[in-house]
Amino acid sequence: MEIKLHDKYFEPFISAQEIDFAIANLARQIEDDFLDDVPVFIGVLNGSFMVVSDLMKHYNGDCEVSFVKMASYEGTQTTNEVKQLIGLNQNLEGRTVVIVEDIVDTGNTVEELKHLFKEQNVKHFKIATLFFKPEAYKKDIKLDYVGIRIPNKFIVGFGLDYDGLGRNLKDVYQLSEK
Repeated sequence: MEIKLHDKYFEPFISAQEIDFAIANLARQIEDDFLDDVPVFIGVLNGSFMVVSDLMKHYNGDCEVSFVKMASYEGTQTTNEVKQLIGLNQNLEGRTVVIVEDIVDTGNTVEELKHLFKEQNVKHFKIATLFFKPEAYKKDIKLDYVGIRIPNKFIVGFGLDYDGLGRNLKDVYQLSEK
């Protein structure tokens, strides 16, 4: 069923069940890589809050969780400029850091995060994303864990928004072509 957020219409795209399966798979992959380690999962707000929550429900190893807040979108378009809004207040030197993104498209946020964490002298720096738009990706930075590859379409739901609306949807919707 189509939904309306502000002035735009969105159609169903990815079900809550598909999302849950993808997140459980991400958790298993990360667990396999860090059996003898205690990673620090760092969610990128606002979009990743639901991904981090569900990832933690599926992750069976010891871990810590923190968040950073960055922004690069206005409406349905990326601004191509990443603004750091809230930084990290803990020492991560020698730690394993897993960045948790809701979506990676251009890669601008990932590039800025890699730069920020390189200065922290972390042991391992890994990137996990629920959604990845390979067609839009413009960086040479490897994404270590990818849940679902999607076309370069604007989506909302499961933490992703359109000008503040839609984050609470359990399914994901794509911008309608109508």
